[in-house]
Amino acid sequence: MINAKDHKQSYLFDPWDYLGPKRRKLMEESWAGLFRKEILNNLPVSELARHFEDGIGRPTKELYTALGVQILQQMNDLTDEETVEQLAFNTKWHFALDIPDESDEAKYMSLKTLWSLRKVIVESGIDTLLFNQVTDTLARVFSVDTSRQRFDSVHIRSNMKRLGRIGLFVRCIHKFLVNLQRQQANLFASLPQELVDKYLTKKSLSCFSMVKPSETERTLVAVSTDLFDLTRRFPDHPGVMSMSSFHQLLRVLEEQCAVTQTPEGSPVEVAVKPAKEVSSASLQNPSDPEATYDGHKGQGYQVQVMETYCATENREKTLNLITHIELETSCQSDVHALIPAIESTERWGLVPDEILADSLYGSDENLGRARERGVEVVSPTMGAPQKDKVGLAEFTFSAGGKVIACPGGYAPVTAKHKKRRIHRRFQPRLLQHLPAEGNLSR
Repeated sequence: MINAKDHKQSYLFDPWDYLGPKRRKLMEESWAGLFRKEILNNLPVSELARHFEDGIGRPTKELYTALGVQILQQMNDLTDEETVEQLAFNTKWHFALDIPDESDEAKYMSLKTLWSLRKVIVESGIDTLLFNQVTDTLARVFSVDTSRQRFDSVHIRSNMKRLGRIGLFVRCIHKFLVNLQRQQANLFASLPQELVDKYLTKKSLSCFSMVKPSETERTLVAVSTDLFDLTRRFPDHPGVMSMSSFHQLLRVLEEQCAVTQTPEGSPVEVAVKPAKEVSSASLQNPSDPEATYDGHKGQGYQVQVMETYCATENREKTLNLITHIELETSCQSDVHALIPAIESTERWGLVPDEILADSLYGSDENLGRARERGVEVVSPTMGAPQKDKVGLAEFTFSAGGKVIACPGGYAPVTAKHKKRRIHRRFQPRLLQHLPAEGNLSR
């Protein structure tokens, strides 16, 4: 049963009158007053209500409270236990969420309910809608200048142990055997006892972490063979095929190994691929299957973030607002993130006139597509400047793009054009101000 209160309806008697005029003023001028007045009534409750049946079952938690608590938890960086406690006893939270009722039903939320609601919100995409609506509200209330914005990515390390290739094979096999023992006891009993003893016990797992460097290659061949044999042992068994741990075995086999097949298509041999041939999008840890690898920053994820900024002296008093955020795997290139970010801000009326971004965002294609949308991208060129070289930027160009003077202000003595190549020659005695090598870099 859907439980959603109309918070736009006024009270006959003010339930917050007990605060007194001074404390009430402090409350109204705090973040709680802003949240209650501008954000609470604009939460996408109708989207959340679609996941519940009206008139059937027990009443849900009040849906405005359910969504508001999720925002306040992230805003204050709280654990689930801390969130439940704040909802139960924090007066500012009660005022922000418009909960004057002192009952447990109104001010208490179990950990399971909090987790279940968050799961629904994330899986249905309501979290993205929440972010966009709150951002739009804050931009309107504070008259945020969105004409200038900056864009970059932030790496998030996966909170899992970093595994080598041997550790990855072993952990995937161990996880599959544990699940097979729980879900398919008959099939598990058919496995060789040697294989079970090798991978299932914690003591045996610790042995793989003590492999000598000289034995690494031989051990890797052995564990890859065991994994390959496990994938062939249960052909098309519906119970095994439905297990996520079995699909991880297949994924590791495909990403880390090369399987030789007969002309009839039957696999006959497995060999471990060289490390350089393994994709950065490969599985890093079976406990975090969506994490990937970045050659510079390591395992984990990356978040694309665009925010407003102020270049004036009053920037300390100006609200800088995050206008776009997108979670990606860490193996994705930044070059593909710019245009979707601009399109996202367009939908909410927060599109900038100018974006400061790193060099990867400033490809020719991105610059052209952004300019078509009226957005100027300011980005450094790729590569580091070379010492003792003169760049083209130091020469003087005409309106048509032709070189008309050297850095010293002298005109070229000859000019030649050949297809797409342009040659300008200057008198050597006039170029003494240049480096001794006289090199010109593009």
